Amino acid sequence: MRISGRTFILSGGSSGLGLATLQDLFHGGAFIALLDIIPAPTSWLEQPESSPSSTTTTAKAEFTRRVLYIKTDISKLAEIENAVEKAVSWTKETGAPLGGILNIAGLGKREQLIDRRGKLHRVESWNYTLDVNLSGTFHLSRLGVKHLSEVEPDGEDGERGVILMVASEAAFDGQPATVAYAASKGALLSMTLPMARDVAHFGIRVVTVAPGPFTTPLTGLFPDRVTEAILKNGVLFPRRYGYPREFAETIRWVLECGYVNGETIRLTGGGRVPAKL
Repeated sequence: MRISGRTFILSGGSSGLGLATLQDLFHGGAFIALLDIIPAPTSWLEQPESSPSSTTTTAKAEFTRRVLYIKTDISKLAEIENAVEKAVSWTKETGAPLGGILNIAGLGKREQLIDRRGKLHRVESWNYTLDVNLSGTFHLSRLGVKHLSEVEPDGEDGERGVILMVASEAAFDGQPATVAYAASKGALLSMTLPMARDVAHFGIRVVTVAPGPFTTPLTGLFPDRVTEAILKNGVLFPRRYGYPREFAETIRWVLECGYVNGETIRLTGGGRVPAKL
């Protein structure tokens, strides 16, 4: 599927892997409806490598033209409904048809089922993790696919677009104190194939990417000992965290390669997270 001139609804695109994806799509000529609780930074537009063929002023003007920020709490159904309607209305204004739903918003908080002091996992944190990671993804996909199924088919395959979900290595190799996070991400894996089968007759693909450790604001909070343990025992080669641009390049490949469908792509540097770090 071509990226240029298509609109992608992107949740969680204001930081980390989502921001890298937004930047890559922007450079590829896409229009992006950004759903997040804060706007995306634009300081990267001032870097020469970000806009090699245009001035900073031109780049910012183009960003304003092709990126629509819609403040959205992905855990709240009413806000998702509002965001999808605004994004679809925007496509009619720009003439850039919908091309995909990219579910990158997510969170993870460490909490044990029961800790050494006998404190139980809080119901509130369980529910909120699933509301964001699982239900938010489901509802954005559900509401967005109605409109995606109505766009004109494109290319030799008659493709209409892609639903992308982001799981995690934790879905396969969950660490202690990640039961809620692992459950939410494992559910996305289980949803991938049935969703792909549900929408195949519309010419829509469904793909999940399950990244391992990447350089993000979250991993920046890890203690040094945790980082050392991950790089020593949790990654084969290269012995480093993944770069956000490598995640974004994978998303672009998924969008552009029409034969990728109904699969979960593990993006891990060949590593497997050990039981304890």
